[in-house]
Amino acid sequence: MARPWREIPESEPEPESGAAPVPAALQRVRSALPEELRSRLRSARELDRTLRDEEEEHPPLVTAVPALDRLLDGGLPRGHLVELVGGRTSGRFSTLLSALAAATSIGETAALVDLGDALDPAAAAALGVDLERLLWVRPTDLKEALGSAEMLIGAGFALVVLDLGAPPVRGGRGVEAGWLRLARSARSHGSALLVGSPYRVSGTAASAVLKASRPRTLWQGGAGAPWLLGGLSARIEVEKHRRRLPGQSEGLELTAMEAPPLPAPPAPRPAAPAEERTEREAAWPTPLRAAGGRR
Repeated sequence: MARPWREIPESEPEPESGAAPVPAALQRVRSALPEELRSRLRSARELDRTLRDEEEEHPPLVTAVPALDRLLDGGLPRGHLVELVGGRTSGRFSTLLSALAAATSIGETAALVDLGDALDPAAAAALGVDLERLLWVRPTDLKEALGSAEMLIGAGFALVVLDLGAPPVRGGRGVEAGWLRLARSARSHGSALLVGSPYRVSGTAASAVLKASRPRTLWQGGAGAPWLLGGLSARIEVEKHRRRLPGQSEGLELTAMEAPPLPAPPAPRPAAPAEERTEREAAWPTPLRAAGGRR
């Protein structure tokens, strides 16, 4: 049977050469919408093509964490919110610091909004973070943290990391709209936004959600040698990603940092001769002599 002829509305432009044809159902919906809404309607295929073009124009920000980069198809996508869920011992904060180290090492400016107040500048520098290119913000609650992150994105920081600390998140209620506003700000300015949280908080605002499992301790030693903590082993699992199925995971290993050697104790001062001590004590004021050696 011949396919019935259907007239395409005059307001619908013909597809460009090489572009996929516009579905008939989408054409009918567009033709029924007002002019100001017609250009905002996109099919899933058109949206995916637009996102791919944006990624080609703005390559992802490599984090130097192989597990994270593989699950995110090369690194943190610019203009998107990525949430990493995990407890304090899951390696979550170390992963955030590694992302900051990777960004600052290539000359990018980065900011850490540290709601949990967990940053140790010396440890961050030991991990490779260039502190000259890092802005550290210490908010008091989640509302202030979201506002700080949005302001930093608007200021042009290439990477903004927001860590929410340990549960419960301070001021974590009634801020659902704040996450959506923060994600829109990241998209409009092209900044990479990485959120570390003890449990999922960003809702639908996140383009990707990863979860770090409870780690397993790795010990070194034995055979007469003392046992020392060598590191932690965990897995990062995909909970949400537009190009990956939930449940895919990658291994994450964290190596324990070697403690810096302790400074040598100062050499004891030689005792003064008895004659010199007698002359010095005679020169002391009366109250100080009465205190004796306890002063």
